[in-house]
Amino acid sequence: MSHFRLTSTELLPRAWSARLFLFFCLFLAVAVAGAADNDHDRKSSPKEKVYLAKVTRVFDGDTLWVRPLAGGRYRKLRLVGIDAPEICQAGGVASRDALAAMVSAQDVRVEVHRYDDYGRALVHLSVGGEDVSARLVGAGHAWSYRRRHSLGPYAEEEEVARKHRRGIFSGPTPELPRDFRRRHGPCPLP
Repeated sequence: MSHFRLTSTELLPRAWSARLFLFFCLFLAVAVAGAADNDHDRKSSPKEKVYLAKVTRVFDGDTLWVRPLAGGRYRKLRLVGIDAPEICQAGGVASRDALAAMVSAQDVRVEVHRYDDYGRALVHLSVGGEDVSARLVGAGHAWSYRRRHSLGPYAEEEEVARKHRRGIFSGPTPELPRDFRRRHGPCPLP
């Protein structure tokens, strides 16, 4: 009768193999759960195309955080149809402050149009029935978002701001944020 016995040098590789296998299983379980959670968020978000929320933070002239009044997670939103100066660009802080003055701690109506590559909802935002984006562009704190040959949805508001030399249009040649990013890269994080 032979006894099967492992020596300590034979046990070591098996122990590490078992640990590695357990680590892989745990990693896989977390990845699958995260993917299911993200998939759930993407599938449930389009159902909420319009909702009311409280603004909790304004990041820059076209990006903010809200908390839905009905409850749920905080959401990062980007205003659709406009392009505000980068925070480190001339007019960037004024643009952020103008948006904050309009919406901070306010109940806003959020209308989701789509999601960008970063998972942010691209939205129309209104306070008291007034279009926040139109107000920002009209005050000279953002550009109407240009795409191909279009001057964008707020071209009329931008024309008025340029004519009256408001905000970013008070200087000789305001630089579009995308051109600024091309030349300087992204703004450093605070």
